[in-house]
Amino acid sequence: MLNRVILIGRLTKDPELRYTPSGVAVTQFTLAVDRPFTSQGGEREADFLPIVTWRQLAETCANYLRKGRLTAVEGRVQVRNYENNEGKRVYVTEIVADNVRFLESNRDGGNGGGNSGGAAREESPFGGGNSNSGRGNNNSRNNHDPFSDDGKPIDISDDDLPF
Repeated sequence: MLNRVILIGRLTKDPELRYTPSGVAVTQFTLAVDRPFTSQGGEREADFLPIVTWRQLAETCANYLRKGRLTAVEGRVQVRNYENNEGKRVYVTEIVADNVRFLESNRDGGNGGGNSGGAAREESPFGGGNSNSGRGNNNSRNNHDPFSDDGKPIDISDDDLPF
C-alpha cells in the first residue's frame, strides 16, 4: 500500500504555529495548487489543500514560510473525524507533510530571505540549535537563517564522513 503526495503551490496565508499541551509544535497552512487545465470560461482553477507539519518542521515552516511563497510539500493524505458542538460527525482531509521545500527566496527581503531551494524535513535537526526553542511560548520565533553560511567552505575531517 502507498499513501504519498507531492504538491507544488503557493501559501494562501502565513502558517499558524501552535503547541499541543505536551509542548509539540504543529503548524497549519493552506497550499493553493493550480489545476493543469482551464475551465470552460478560460480561467485557471486551483485546489486549496490544508497542510499540517509537526515538531521541528513545524517551527521551521512558521519561521520561514509566508503568504504567496512557492512551496513544495511531500507527505501523506490523512482523513480524520471528530464530533462538533452540535453532535454532528465532521470529516477532515489534510496533507501531513514530512518534507517541505522553499522554492523561492522571500520576495520582500525580510526575515527568512536567502533560503531559495532550502529544504526542511521532519527528522532534520536544523533550525534554532536548541530543540526546545520556543516550546511553551507561542509568540517566540527563531529568526536564525540556517542558510546564512551558504557558499562558504565547510571544514569536515575524514572521521566525520559516514563512508
